[in-house]
Amino acid sequence: MKYILMMNVPGNAPYQIWSWPAADVAAHLAYMKGLTERLEAGGELASVEALAAPDQAKLVRAGDFPITDGVFAESKEFLAGYWIVEVKSARRAYAIAAEASAAPGPGGVPLNLPIEVREVMTRVPDAPPRADV
Repeated sequence: MKYILMMNVPGNAPYQIWSWPAADVAAHLAYMKGLTERLEAGGELASVEALAAPDQAKLVRAGDFPITDGVFAESKEFLAGYWIVEVKSARRAYAIAAEASAAPGPGGVPLNLPIEVREVMTRVPDAPPRADV
């Protein structure tokens, strides 16, 4: 089963991480790199991508002037990046998400970022997904 693990971070401007002390940035990036390497070595990583900051985003809609700068003005969080993992169960996807959430922030304190986990649908389901995991 494939799952997408979406890492949301607070803010709607350039990444706050770049305002952290250099050692904290290095520790955070090393943690994320290590997580990615472990998933890859275990055969669970299908894809991983980091996204540009929301101040570089464009919002597109149908109409006369479809392109506007930035993300939704009312957003308090934005998608910073994601992993697509191929695992045997939803529980494993949740465990990976929890590990990603615990990435260190300033002073090494775990960030506890929200990681949204959703199954990647390979086809349109005939019935609603089951609630049991």
